[in-house]
Amino acid sequence: MDKKILIVDDSSLIRKHLVKLFESNSYECDTAKNGQEAIKKIDEFDYDAITMDINMPVMDGLEAIAQIMKSNPTPILVVSSITTEGANETLEALELGAIDYVTKPGQYRIDVDNDGAEILEKLHAISNISKRRLKLMMKDKSDNIKLKKTKRVKTSIESNKNTSEDELLNKSSSVKKIVLIGSSTGGPGLIERICTSLPKNFPHPVCIVQHMPEQFTTSFATRINKLSKVIVKESEHGEELRNGVVYIAKGGIHMHFRKKVSGKLVIKHSGSTTQRFFTPSVDELYLSATDIFAPDEIFPVLLTGIGDDGAEGMVSMKKNGTYTVGESEDSATVYGMPRVAYENGGISEQMNFDKILQYIVSIRE
Repeated sequence: MDKKILIVDDSSLIRKHLVKLFESNSYECDTAKNGQEAIKKIDEFDYDAITMDINMPVMDGLEAIAQIMKSNPTPILVVSSITTEGANETLEALELGAIDYVTKPGQYRIDVDNDGAEILEKLHAISNISKRRLKLMMKDKSDNIKLKKTKRVKTSIESNKNTSEDELLNKSSSVKKIVLIGSSTGGPGLIERICTSLPKNFPHPVCIVQHMPEQFTTSFATRINKLSKVIVKESEHGEELRNGVVYIAKGGIHMHFRKKVSGKLVIKHSGSTTQRFFTPSVDELYLSATDIFAPDEIFPVLLTGIGDDGAEGMVSMKKNGTYTVGESEDSATVYGMPRVAYENGGISEQMNFDKILQYIVSIRE
């Protein structure tokens, strides 16, 4: 039986192109020209997935997502612009419950012909998420939002961090071990939970690759930093690694590491050493770390995501003696990246996300 997709966009041309693309790949399609119309259709029909534009008349995509995920949780793929405003809107959409997004340049509409493969891959992945799983995910999000509201009340935490932020970032620290995290589809909310759970005195640097374009990683790091006890920042070329700081890999370029003659460890932004589809790439992060750190000095974690990024790096690290952790199928939004790593022999242990969170937070020596 063909899966049924609701396409929500105020552009009749985009609706037409997406219908043609999806129907030629065995999807059954319905359309809506704004959020209000989409909600009415969702009350009448059961859809396997929704594509959602953000900026629409009558009711925009953000309000529609909020109402849909509250009344009838359905996997949503956001269609977003690659601008600072578009990044903030998309991150808000993900926070409200959207699963993933595809981007369009500036105010121009998405190029269906060139971006068709990406849209189909993401649509296929999210349309396989069960409604039961989605309801559990929304419950977790709701609980997390309550915690974030509590943290916002405790302004003293943020004030104390900001007071010492410049001092910490200008102070050298002896890095002995490093935490590495890779994620893609379904990952932003998990990354936020990890960062906001880390204690202020966390003893190691944390480096994260979340598949995002450049404007998105800037906004992503800024949003999470406001909620966290530790410093969360977008990576910068040449900056020294410091204990207790979380580095979000800058979009559009790979995060590598380099050891200076002085012994200082620094972040190095670089192009691909191999043909990587994603930039930044989890594999690039993992493989670079193996050149700098000993096997027992690396704590690698691979979370939810489409594709196989991170599998090669996990296999290499595990062969060298590193203990590697992958998210299990029972909690992963999309059991793609950790599945390939596991099947290729790169995972020492699979854990659900809650256990992974406890594992990371408890890392001390």
